[in-house]
Amino acid sequence: MDLSNLKPVPGSTKNRKRIGRGPGSGTGKQSGKGHKGQNARSGGGVKPGFEGGQMPLQRRVPKRGFVSRNKTVYNLVNLRDLEGFDSGTVVDLEQYGKSGLVVGIKDGIKILADGDLTKALTVYAHKFSKSAAAKIEAAGGKVEVL
Repeated sequence: MDLSNLKPVPGSTKNRKRIGRGPGSGTGKQSGKGHKGQNARSGGGVKPGFEGGQMPLQRRVPKRGFVSRNKTVYNLVNLRDLEGFDSGTVVDLEQYGKSGLVVGIKDGIKILADGDLTKALTVYAHKFSKSAAAKIEAAGGKVEVL
């Protein structure tokens, strides 16, 4: 067998539907569009969401406020979560993933001061709350901003 003998498997391909080519084709005369009406016309049909003149759902539902598309969303990690690491550990992006503290990075990681930290850790993150940074340094650790 060589490339010149290749054929598709029987039944895997179909001929395209030839519209408006006489009664024997099965889609002759009206070309599958039925008799008259909006959808039979050239350029006919309605836009998506049109409900026949009824107030569309998109306009009936109340809207409130503003949601920024550029909002920064951080994965939040508390100090009590970092207590599980051994003293002297370098807690970087890889460590967050291995320990399960962060599943899927959003726009970065922010360390919050909830809980106490008793071990000296070198913590890497994109942001720190002021009190979290103070607690980490008070415990003898280091704060590294990515």
